[in-house]
Amino acid sequence: MSREYFIYILASQRNGTLYVGVTNDLSRRIWEHREGSPSGFTRKYRVTKLVYYESFQDVDYAIRREKTLKRWRRAWKIQLIEAENPQWLDLYETLNC
Repeated sequence: MSREYFIYILASQRNGTLYVGVTNDLSRRIWEHREGSPSGFTRKYRVTKLVYYESFQDVDYAIRREKTLKRWRRAWKIQLIEAENPQWLDLYETLNC
């Protein structure tokens, strides 16, 4: 059985604070961010809007991609988001939860 892994970008609002993460259960992880668990960066800055994500079959590749995106300049992250989600819609509602 193949497992799926995700990298994701959360935003506080359009062009707001950004957060990049990785998980094996995207809907659960975004729900946790929305509920304020765990406490930390996303809770402090209210970064709860899912604006971008990618899926992978290989956990090592997903982790490498997350680390790469974390090193990217902010402008590059915004370009990536706007290429796929120009309206900065909250994609959480579109997940098959």
